[in-house]
Amino acid sequence: SCCLAAALPLLLLLLPAGCPVRAQNDTEPIVLEGKCLVVCDSSPSADGAITSSLGISVRSGSAKVAFSATRSTNHEPSEMSNRTMTIYFDQVLVNIGNHFDLASSIFVAPRKGIYSFSFHVVKVYNRQTIQVSLMQNGYPVISAFAGDQDVTREAASNGVLLLMEREDKVHLKLERGNLMGGWKYSTFSGFLVFPL
Repeated sequence: SCCLAAALPLLLLLLPAGCPVRAQNDTEPIVLEGKCLVVCDSSPSADGAITSSLGISVRSGSAKVAFSATRSTNHEPSEMSNRTMTIYFDQVLVNIGNHFDLASSIFVAPRKGIYSFSFHVVKVYNRQTIQVSLMQNGYPVISAFAGDQDVTREAASNGVLLLMEREDKVHLKLERGNLMGGWKYSTFSGFLVFPL
């Protein structure tokens, strides 16, 4: 914090014109909009900003990333022209940052970081097995299955933390079986845990 205290007046003078400084009031920290300043001796705050011990907050526009989507109809490959077996979702509950594309049902990472993903699906019929894989850049990372022959509404769920690079893509693939839609039984969610 001593290096920040000594350098702060100079840094504020050297900020580019595109980086406005806005003082909120005497009790709140100064907020620098955009990625304009590297602060030494800093620690992350709860809202994704970097806050120094002197109360300066540097906010990044892509710090908050989260999505959650549901499917309200059955997913039966025999009724689809979907050769990739991507599981499509038809309603977004949350899409902070707009990095989940509903039409393709693919999440695209806006930045390098650690991301958390989870999914929950229910099979349609008994005497069958369903298997769903979470795909990262076209390769399966984790899978879940439900295969009890005597249970009709059996569920499969899984979750994972992934290191993702900027522009990495994640989606769900139906490896086998049929998923139940109904009252939004199939869900897919993810969020940025922290950037790297």
